[in-house]
Amino acid sequence: MIFNSINMSASLVRATVRAVNKRKILATRAALTLTPAAVSKIRLLLQDKPEYIGLKVGVRTRGCNGLTYTLEYTTEREKSDEEVLQDGVRVFIEKKAQLTLLGTEMDFVESKLSSEFVFNNPNIKGTCGCGESFNI
Repeated sequence: MIFNSINMSASLVRATVRAVNKRKILATRAALTLTPAAVSKIRLLLQDKPEYIGLKVGVRTRGCNGLTYTLEYTTEREKSDEEVLQDGVRVFIEKKAQLTLLGTEMDFVESKLSSEFVFNNPNIKGTCGCGESFNI
């Protein structure tokens, strides 16, 4: 599912959510794991922005199927945010999004036509046809 609600100043990136069937959720300390491609892209996005400490993942009610993820630069950690620190990059998860992301892998995928963050999420029960939202 593609969603266009990423607030990265000038919409620098896109993101997709994929329901992952029959994937065993592996126990980890982090609610979200990052692939090497995601780590590299986050590092690149933050490279010339010393005022930001990382990216924040949120969830909003939107679309015909219920929820959509948001990505924003962040300057501080909120008290209720969960922090994922992996390979030197920091991703903060808003409280409302924490349960929807358990066991999720965040990847960054580039093709000839697009480049986007992809959330491979085993918790998603369905996505909508328009590609903007999902439900848990």
